[in-house]
Amino acid sequence: MFKTPALVFAALCASALHGAPAMAQSPAAAPAPASCPAVLKQTFNRLQDDAPQNLCQYAGKVVMVVNTASYCGYTSQYEGLEKLYAKYSAKGLVVLGFPSNDFGKQEPGSSKEIADFCYNTYGVKFPMFAKTSVAGPHANALHASLIKATGKEPKWNFTKYLIDRNGKVIAHFPSKVTPDDPELVGKLEQALQM
Repeated sequence: MFKTPALVFAALCASALHGAPAMAQSPAAAPAPASCPAVLKQTFNRLQDDAPQNLCQYAGKVVMVVNTASYCGYTSQYEGLEKLYAKYSAKGLVVLGFPSNDFGKQEPGSSKEIADFCYNTYGVKFPMFAKTSVAGPHANALHASLIKATGKEPKWNFTKYLIDRNGKVIAHFPSKVTPDDPELVGKLEQALQM
């Protein structure tokens, strides 16, 4: 007789934790594989603790994928990305950061060093994943899918891809396009309304 309230409470707790980057969403709360778009059928280790994270947990959201680096002229974009995430996460946006040392060797640190830098310098709370390759023959599976969908490979750090709620890759923005750029914000807001 007390099982239903307990299950409801557990579901509410899991829902409240969903937006916290350091907390894993429970496997039971992740969408069924059939409802997960192909582009999100990937698993990456979380930056903070290397815990495997299935990107299907973001199915139904508007997803912005960004390759990041701590020692780049564009590193200050972390601040703008976090502002976007804070402003639009309640409407369904998630920003996913993928540190990469592919360009200019500008992400040499360990996972702990990168996580500490992101949080302590820019207050990053959006999900971040372990360092990975995002371009060339060793690009991770997600970035390979994004490159195939857009025909545009990252040329430098802070390249951004926008995926709509149905899993369609709808935009690519090169590094120089800042998170507050009117065209980027416009496409993002349009995707959130769908």
